[in-house]
Amino acid sequence: MNTLSLAYVAGLYDEFLADPETSDPAWRPFFESLGNGQTLESLEEFLKNAPIAPRLNGTSNGEPGVLLTGNASATNGKSSRPIAHLSTSQLQDRVAQLIREYRERGHLLARLDPLGIPRVSYATEMAPEFYDISKEMLEESFAAPGQAGRQESLKLKDILKRLENTYCRSIGVQFTHIDDFAIRHWLQQRMERSENRLALDKETQVRILARLIDAITFEEYLRKKFQGAKTFSLEGAESLIPLLHLALEKAGSQDIKECVLAMAHRGRLNVLANILGKRAKNIFWEFEDPNPEAHRGRGDVRYHLGYSGNWRTSEGKNMHLSLCFNPSHLEFVNPVALGRVRSKQDRIHDENRHQVMTIMIHGDAAFAGEGVVQETLNMSRLNGYEVGGTLHVIINNQIGFTTPPEQGRSSRYATDVAKLLQVPIFHVNGEDPEAVAHVVNLAMEFRHFFHRDVVIDMYCYRRWGHNEADEPRYTQPVMYQIINRRETVRDSYQRQVLKLGGITEEEADKIAEDRRTKLEQELEAARKEDFHEDRQALQGYWNGYVGDHEPKDDDPDTSLSRERICDLLTRSVEKPEKFKVLPKLERFIKQRLEMANGKRPLDWAAGEAAALCSLLMEGHPIRLTGQDTGRGTFTHRHAEFHHADTGIIYVPMQNLSPEQAPFTVINSPLCETGTLGFEYGYSLDYPEALVAWEAQFGDFWNAAQVIVDQFITSAEDKWNRLSGLVMLLPHGFEGQGPEHSSARIERLLLLTAEDNIQILYPTTPAQYYHCLRRQVIRRWRKPLIIFTPKSLLRHPKAVSEMEDLTEGHFQRIIPDENPERKNVKRLLLCMGKLYYELLDYREENNRDDVAIVRMEQLYPLPIDSLTEVLSAYADETPTYWVQEEPSNMGASQFIKVKYGNRLLDRFPLEHISRPESASPSTGSARTHKLEQQELVERAFGDR
Repeated sequence: MNTLSLAYVAGLYDEFLADPETSDPAWRPFFESLGNGQTLESLEEFLKNAPIAPRLNGTSNGEPGVLLTGNASATNGKSSRPIAHLSTSQLQDRVAQLIREYRERGHLLARLDPLGIPRVSYATEMAPEFYDISKEMLEESFAAPGQAGRQESLKLKDILKRLENTYCRSIGVQFTHIDDFAIRHWLQQRMERSENRLALDKETQVRILARLIDAITFEEYLRKKFQGAKTFSLEGAESLIPLLHLALEKAGSQDIKECVLAMAHRGRLNVLANILGKRAKNIFWEFEDPNPEAHRGRGDVRYHLGYSGNWRTSEGKNMHLSLCFNPSHLEFVNPVALGRVRSKQDRIHDENRHQVMTIMIHGDAAFAGEGVVQETLNMSRLNGYEVGGTLHVIINNQIGFTTPPEQGRSSRYATDVAKLLQVPIFHVNGEDPEAVAHVVNLAMEFRHFFHRDVVIDMYCYRRWGHNEADEPRYTQPVMYQIINRRETVRDSYQRQVLKLGGITEEEADKIAEDRRTKLEQELEAARKEDFHEDRQALQGYWNGYVGDHEPKDDDPDTSLSRERICDLLTRSVEKPEKFKVLPKLERFIKQRLEMANGKRPLDWAAGEAAALCSLLMEGHPIRLTGQDTGRGTFTHRHAEFHHADTGIIYVPMQNLSPEQAPFTVINSPLCETGTLGFEYGYSLDYPEALVAWEAQFGDFWNAAQVIVDQFITSAEDKWNRLSGLVMLLPHGFEGQGPEHSSARIERLLLLTAEDNIQILYPTTPAQYYHCLRRQVIRRWRKPLIIFTPKSLLRHPKAVSEMEDLTEGHFQRIIPDENPERKNVKRLLLCMGKLYYELLDYREENNRDDVAIVRMEQLYPLPIDSLTEVLSAYADETPTYWVQEEPSNMGASQFIKVKYGNRLLDRFPLEHISRPESASPSTGSARTHKLEQQELVERAFGDR
């Protein structure tokens, strides 16, 4: 019983007690039945058990209102009051409420499950008896607001029939959670006008049947020819193929030029063959796997591979399709796909997001269970990440491997997480192909009209378990008894089309036979000795870029003239004359101008600004994202100026010159997996751009470990995909505790092999400037991980002179500041900010017998540069790798593996670090200071 309006009812009751004749006539009979002397408390108790009371704040158009209802279970849906006590307006209100219940909860009664397994539905409010509406009243006429797109007077039984057809057949819709009335009305009109059924012509019906035949014939052929092999069959969900076919046809009519698809492994081979156009012979060759030597240590399983193809619609329009490569981590490809789409849109200046779209195909268990889904959905309406709406299709197996829904999620539907987007969710029976056709048509229209995501939850089943080698009857014996008795959706729909005369049985059989014949020809071709795998090479805007090992002598000149740098640094802080900023920001601008004019050394932010501005002016787009990236976590960047009075934002780097490339700086949502995956995807389709993701603290990237492991560090080895993504990870032990000290250098170094990534730890603004420019200017494209400073951002010694930017290039190894130093008795190798602490100690203690060499590039390991720098020192000089991280972290273990206890076969090598630890650092600032002092003293042999 809803008592939220108790105070309102009590007020009406007080008016009734004061003067019954002037009280609300709709409520008068109800209050008369209560008797006199009711208090607020007793009224509340009465309402909890009372029969139906008049509607509060109700409207006759079926829009939300509050209805006080009785305890239906206690009264068996019957009121103790005679129906004659209800006025015509009261009855109309009840019918309006019933209509509203169908719109809001009709999905609970929809016949969604092709297996027909009963589900618990709490929908007693949709029974006429719940409102004291008798069978006789079904013949009476009532206003039906919104029915058939206009106000009508219909018999109640006809109203209910239309509502059942619209909301309770093979389609169930959740849309009343959407706050925007215009969106709800748009959906309501289109669904109720058609009763949620698309009138298909015979040609379309035959096309749907042909796609179903394609899907099942392909699966049956694979299972017959490659017995025991994993295919992750689509059987039980074959309607996915006509669904995608119809979605792409609709996209073509909406002038979509390109579509990026993302999906897990179930049905992937079918989609590759029947949607992407990958030749079956190439798929069969992957099953045959005839050349094991060709894939030593590389490649991926066939059901993870991506592909690009072209789709030609029935109207003759061409569309490029790309299916993203995907690891077994199911939903983690989602942000990658969105990043690719945004990148493609930005390349062609598609600011309205009309020409490129995303289709994501999910599994029910993964959609409900994996947090990256929520992260990705949350980004869909953010300015820096929106792509104009994604079509989400859930292949609802009604099971996750062996886990049933009641053990896998707390929500009723797998799709409930999508309600955060204020978009419709269409649940549809996958074995009703025409219902699927209607839903995909309506979903695509919604996406096109509102530029929002839309969700299709297609109920189906897995005919063969998680994979073909799996025995599902161990855990789902009852479900698979039902599945074993079921015919395919192709057979059931074929009978329907035959009855309508759209095709003869002989014609249908011939379609299937032609498909089998073609598959036989493809298999024969795949088994020929001279067959060559159709491996899609890097092409298009990737022409001229290379991967593999780092080229020798690949050190481009990244310097610029003094005049050029001065001009760029000046422009980097220019703003409109009357644009008022905070006094602290005015000081920042003044200092930047002093740096530009050579009156002050360049700090870290100036080095970055010089690099970014120069690349923009050379035609390279820049996208810089992360939490607090506009200002900078440590208040050092100030890429955005906020007006002190109005809050209006001005971005100087977007206003350098009319000829500059686009500059985008985005303050990202508070997540790592989704945002890093998005930027990685963006980098896949924009090789000439600088795409950088910045962690708030370097420690937090491990929340995106899957993106790093499964995509960034291994994509070239698995899928031959290159990326120039830059990761900026603040790192340094400064007494801020275990979660604000370490960017986990050791984990990243463990992932290195075959020059797959670059790992740098620059110690000066000039080094940072040169490495950013090198990343873009070189044609060698690898992900770049930079450990960036915190305290060094303002360290008086961590500065660069203008000449450091106008000369030279990035130094992989920086020699001792005095390379002519004589009588060196101790050689220290280090990285990062620890260098400055070692330097201070040497100066304070006059230890000229110690040389300090900085390793600025940790990977690829710069052996040639290290050999050259250390040639100045005598053999057998005691050498120490010094790091502030514990011995089981940082680069220590990596150095030990590469060099053992002798460096370059010339120097005895030992390690100095904090003791091994399960946690990166202490939480006590004073303890940190003590440990750091001891570490430095040990480095010089003074402890």
